[in-house]
Order: sequence, then C-alpha cells, then structure tokens
Amino acid sequence: MRAIRVVRPGGPEVLELTDVPAPIPDTGEVLVRVAAAGVNRADLLQRMGRYPPPPDVPPDIPGLEFAGVVEDAGNEVTGWQAGDRVMGLASGATYAEFVVASAEHLLRVPETWSLERAAAVPEAYYTAYDALEQLTVRAGQRVLVHAVGSSVGVALIHLAVSRGASTTGTSRSAWKLERARALGVEGSVLVEERFEPSDALRDRFDAICDLVGGHYVTADLACATSGGRIIVIGLTAGRSAMLDLGQLLRKRITLIGTVLRSRTDAEKAHLTARVRRDVLPLFDDGSVAPVVDRIFPMADAADAHRFLESNGNFGSVVLRWV
Repeated sequence: MRAIRVVRPGGPEVLELTDVPAPIPDTGEVLVRVAAAGVNRADLLQRMGRYPPPPDVPPDIPGLEFAGVVEDAGNEVTGWQAGDRVMGLASGATYAEFVVASAEHLLRVPETWSLERAAAVPEAYYTAYDALEQLTVRAGQRVLVHAVGSSVGVALIHLAVSRGASTTGTSRSAWKLERARALGVEGSVLVEERFEPSDALRDRFDAICDLVGGHYVTADLACATSGGRIIVIGLTAGRSAMLDLGQLLRKRITLIGTVLRSRTDAEKAHLTARVRRDVLPLFDDGSVAPVVDRIFPMADAADAHRFLESNGNFGSVVLRWV
C-alpha cells in the first residue's frame, strides 16, 4: 500500500510517499481503506522527532485520525461490515491507504457527509468533548477558549455553545476572531505578543480551555472565577509556566492536564461510546459540523504541514487519497 513516511526527523521535506506492507487486523480490529486523514499538531511534532508514537505503532508514518470504508474485520468484531463508512481514532499511521483500528474506536459517518469532512472529526471533537466533560461545562457558564481558530478550538466552541454556555475566544489573528463570531463566540480577544488579560477578563470564567500552554496558563489563573476550572490541552507556547500558587489556592481553582494518544484502548472505547451518544446526534441533525479549511492530496502532505505550521488555517486541514 502507499503511505507517507518520515524518512528522518526534520521539516516538511522529510515526508515521502512510498510503498509499505498493508496492516492485518487482529482480534477485535477493523481494516479500513482510508479516504482521508486529518492533519494535527502532533503530526508535526512526530515528524520533527519530538513526539514518538506508542511502541506498537509504526514510528515513521504520522496520523491520528481517519475516515474511510471498512475493508475487512478480525475475529470477534460485531457491528461493522465491509462497505461501512467510518471515522475513528488511531494511535498513529493514518497517512496510509489502509489502517487498522479497534472496532470500539469507530463511529459511523453521517449519511450526508463526505469522508473528507468526517476525517476532521475524531481528534478534534473527541478532545473537545472530553475537555468539556472534565470541566463539567453546562448551560449559563462562561467558557474561555484559547487558539479559537484551531481545529480543537472550533470543536470546543461548537460543543460549548450546544450546551448553552457563553464563549469567549482568543487568537493572534483578527480574521480568525471574526470567523469564530459566526460560530457563536460572544467575546473575542486579540493577542499580540503575550496574553495579558484586561480587567474585564479577570475573575470571569467558570471554565478555561487552554490549547496554548506556556505563559497563557499563568494568565488563566487570573481569568478564572472562584472555583473555576482550567484544562491544558496543548503546549505550543511552551511546556513551562510560572504559577501564583497562592492564587490557585485562594480561588480554589482546579487545574487539569489531558491528552488522548496515551490513553488505554479501554479508555478510548469508553470515550468513543460517549461521543456516539452525545455528539453524533448533533452531527446527524446538522446543528454541528466540522470546519474544513483546506484539503490537500495525500502526496502533498509536506504542503499540508507547511500550511498548518503557518497558522493560516481556521478549522481543520485534511489529506485525501486521489
């Protein structure tokens, strides 16, 4: 089968279209012919040698999410058959014509959707749903989302608004904030060199979704209300932050860290079941749909990585086989 390989750690130029053996589904697994795969920040880090996949995943093929058509299934698989259109999570290697995934990690694709649109769902919407669940976001609460124009940022806005929460987004680009307002964002904050919250943002938010990390987390403590909750999902601004622990204690703030890739199969299956129950109906009735900014041919994976690195996207970037 064809696949995109990282021939050595480095820039986008190290991505190469090549032939590799196709995977074989094991017990409880499904073989999927991949139509499209989402591009995520984790893929860029893996390409640079800074985010190795789990030991049982090919280390040189990036990709964490996919959409396609079931080709075959291993023993003890129920609920899926050849020809089913599916989308799902994987621990890696989705930049390939075929991928194997646990049958319990798959969702059906809504009938009216393209597989390119479906490929933008798993990583972003599983992450966003899980974050809002951990933050116990509910109607009437105020939610701050950093990097609102990212794929996960867009998913967070969609799902927070669907819960009746009031949302505020931050971005370094004014045009992304304008796009976010069309999704239901009520407040917007343009960040220049650093995120320095104004008085209007201090002690305001019940829940903060931080996709940036670094010094943003320091400012999050000031933005959180008493009893507020902060979840750190990304670290594009750095892995370290200076925290006022007195403020953390005085305001009784809960600080959470989260990641999907390192979770056990059982944990991912449980999350998939909850997404199927709570999010898939929103896709089916049309109230929520991923925003796909740009679709690249799989052979142009290097260009897709360059585009994502440029921060020129609003929403998801997707690769497709043509």
